[in-house]
Amino acid sequence: MTRHYFGTDGIRGRVGQHPITPDFVLRLGMAAGRILGQHHEQPTVLIGKDTRISGYMLEAALEAGFASAGVDVVLAGPMPTPAIAYLTRTLRLSAGVVISASHNLFEDNGIKFFDGQGEKLPDAMELEIEQALEKPLVCADAQMLGKARRLPDAAGRYIEFCKGSFSSKLSLRGFRLVVDAAHGAAYHVAADVFHELGAEVIRMGHEPDGFNINQNLGAASPEAMARKVVEAR
Repeated sequence: MTRHYFGTDGIRGRVGQHPITPDFVLRLGMAAGRILGQHHEQPTVLIGKDTRISGYMLEAALEAGFASAGVDVVLAGPMPTPAIAYLTRTLRLSAGVVISASHNLFEDNGIKFFDGQGEKLPDAMELEIEQALEKPLVCADAQMLGKARRLPDAAGRYIEFCKGSFSSKLSLRGFRLVVDAAHGAAYHVAADVFHELGAEVIRMGHEPDGFNINQNLGAASPEAMARKVVEAR
């Protein structure tokens, strides 16, 4: 069966245009929640996002959809995509979801699912979700609704994981590093990792305002960081 919404990296598009609309994302949460309920007993989902202004709207819609399907939700706030994969696995949750459009500008957004191991959701389960979207979706009874809570210190947990991936003997003292966070999800994580490993960090793109993500910075504009490196010598 052909998939209509999921591509190679989740669901992505222009905000306000189908399928990146609050009404569709609400239904997506309900459909995904229904399928997770068939695979897990009392499922819980972690939701993270990047810093796009639309992330707040889509997060709320997704949270409502999951809760209406009887799925508990844990909100991580702005976090890098690998952090959501890591936290989903270590917290032993049923699935993780990232609201992000990677290196695109703020007008776009997307939704990517992870399974309980922090891996991309299997194609077969994505197809199940699409099939559920084609059927009537009904809110669970009041006593069966899911609950939502914030994950305390999500950034701190991921920073410690990143530091722990290096040898305990590693020290970056004496190094000066330019870290470009592109006003994105790693703005409060990336530079801190290197700082806590001892480096002198020169920060770029660490003041997100909802609209400036990837604006003349990041992977699509590496020349900005190259200039900063030359200036910092």
